[in-house]
Amino acid sequence: MSKLDEVKEILNTLRIAMSLIFGLMVILAGSLIKRYDLGNIDYIFWIGILLVFVLMGALMLVIKKISNKTKEIKDL
Repeated sequence: MSKLDEVKEILNTLRIAMSLIFGLMVILAGSLIKRYDLGNIDYIFWIGILLVFVLMGALMLVIKKISNKTKEIKDL
């Protein structure tokens, strides 16, 4: 496998990870909004809020890695 193919495969995997993180964030945000509307602001709600911020951080890392791999393809 050439270096270009290897980098492209990593890039595709990162894009799939980004899509999954987006999906998880949408589902979690929807659930948190529903809990808020029902007045269920308890520890599960706050754990969900924390998880949203963790997912946002993970998303930023994945986007940064995608950017680096895209630049690496340009150099090859």
